[in-house]
Amino acid sequence: MSKLHIKKDDTVVVLAGGDKGKTGKVLKVLVEKNRAIVEGVNLVSKSTKPSAKNPQGGIIKQEASINISNLSLIDPKSGKATRVAIKHDGKNVIRIAKKSGEEIK
Repeated sequence: MSKLHIKKDDTVVVLAGGDKGKTGKVLKVLVEKNRAIVEGVNLVSKSTKPSAKNPQGGIIKQEASINISNLSLIDPKSGKATRVAIKHDGKNVIRIAKKSGEEIK
């Protein structure tokens, strides 16, 4: 299993695909598939049957997963896309933005 540079609740920008340039918050990371679900990005239409939760049924829009390689973390200082450096501080792992040197929380 590989380590990923993106975690849940990170703010990311899409680098490639139909939603290129959009930003959003990571809702879920699918480590085994090397994919992530980002809020408001890669929306797909899904048909649903009527249920207790949705008595009307019909077509709903929801986010589909996007490959991690098409995402980049946003630098907390400049607000632009940045690469990530990983430093080990004893037992802790610290992620650092390459552009500004700022720590990513």
